[in-house]
Amino acid sequence: MSRPRRRGRDIHGVLLLDKPQGLSSNDALQKVKRIFNANRAGHTGALDPLATGMLPICLGEATKFSRYLLDSDKRYRVIARLGQRTDTSDADGIVVEERPVAFNNEQLETALESFRGESQQVPSMYSALKHQGRPLYEYARQGIDVPREARPIVVYELLFIRWEGEELELEIHCSKGTYIRTIIDDLGEKLGCGAHVTMLRRLEVATYPVSQMVTLEQLQALEKTALESDPANRDALDQLLMPMDSPAAAFPEVNLPESSAAYFKQGMPVQAAGAPQNGLVRVTEGAMGKFIGMAEIADDGRVAPKRLVVEYSD
Repeated sequence: MSRPRRRGRDIHGVLLLDKPQGLSSNDALQKVKRIFNANRAGHTGALDPLATGMLPICLGEATKFSRYLLDSDKRYRVIARLGQRTDTSDADGIVVEERPVAFNNEQLETALESFRGESQQVPSMYSALKHQGRPLYEYARQGIDVPREARPIVVYELLFIRWEGEELELEIHCSKGTYIRTIIDDLGEKLGCGAHVTMLRRLEVATYPVSQMVTLEQLQALEKTALESDPANRDALDQLLMPMDSPAAAFPEVNLPESSAAYFKQGMPVQAAGAPQNGLVRVTEGAMGKFIGMAEIADDGRVAPKRLVVEYSD
């Protein structure tokens, strides 16, 4: 039996979308997938509908390596409304408590300092974390509170930007799994007035360049131009993509000669000169350094395939 024909193009890479406010991450993903006419797409780390900013969207074979971006550090700009607490810890929720804003600069700095460095954070019920196969926010919408374990996080940098009346603006550089809404809710409790997020923008993911972000409007304009000239030609769109191995850029590279790469691509562990003693590595082939997959260094020192790139013919 022949394999079913793949729908869409075999296009591989990572688009750095500047997600607009009011759109879910999945809706943004589907729009990008349609514009590129890609056969596969996935995002790495959802942004709430209220949030804007960098949303890496992986196309084609890049989806295999998106998991490595989930483990990356991120940077956010956030504006908090002081004096009000909501059930979702952001402006999309219902106000459940109001208290006066009655702290001073010294108390604010003391509270901010308590969040810097390593700590344990209990995820919000309004999050995409799953319990028994369902995201927590589905339980929350039904009024069901699910016990959650605190998870280790690191706030590398927490910068004070401004405080004007009931508005507080901060910039936060943090580790994977950090919920900014939870930080703001906890901060409001430390300050004794309550707080919730009114604006959240993701500025950075890993080391991706901010200058490479594109909006949906820019993509739609390029698509329109392409369709008017040559419906089959999407080169202008494809040039916006980061390399498919960019999610794994932080891992050391092991370059294999073509002879060894042939065995590696068949799923066989191979010897490689200069390979590290352990851990995950990004594997490339030949003088051109073509990315062919991820591997783990085995106990015997060989480079063992973990995730391979499938090469499709046009």
